[in-house]
Amino acid sequence: MTDIDTDSTFSAMLITLFKGVLYKDQQPRHWQALQDHQARVRDHVAVLGLELMLDDAEGHACLRQRPTQDDETELPRLVQRRQLSYPVSLLLALLRKKLVEHDAGGGDPRLILSREQMVEMLRVFLPPTANEARLVDRIQTDINKVVELGFLRRLRGQEDQYEVRRIIKTFIDAQWLAEFDQRLTEYRNHAGEADDGA
Repeated sequence: MTDIDTDSTFSAMLITLFKGVLYKDQQPRHWQALQDHQARVRDHVAVLGLELMLDDAEGHACLRQRPTQDDETELPRLVQRRQLSYPVSLLLALLRKKLVEHDAGGGDPRLILSREQMVEMLRVFLPPTANEARLVDRIQTDINKVVELGFLRRLRGQEDQYEVRRIIKTFIDAQWLAEFDQRLTEYRNHAGEADDGA
């Protein structure tokens, strides 16, 4: 492979990382380029205040804003923070917890959930409604947002079946999970307040 080919492969891989998550199973050529040039990638993105988050075992990589040290000048954010709605945040929390439970049970490494299962997971935390179709439509909108964020993937030919992408573990870490029960209490209270205000 020539230097030009190597540079174009490196560039394509780096652009993929800047656009979002790089998956080993979806882009094996880019994944290999990342493996071959990991130190170079880390040096390159560090200049921009970013760090490479790479999980070999799970087969995914992404970039994250590096925390500013006390003696550093804070750089403008390159990776945008996204303010998520309450239902989307709740769905992400429940999916992360479900993945932990799934992993503890062993078996298939992939966690597949149906839309109906996600509706049932969320129902406990949402105000009661007489309009079931409207509730399902609302939850479908939240599911679509989580798909757009890259934490769920629709299974081909099975529109109501979704794979929970393991990248969720990178964004919702163990510390966040440790506070999960407190968050769920807040969510239940939120649902109760919404119900009282109806």
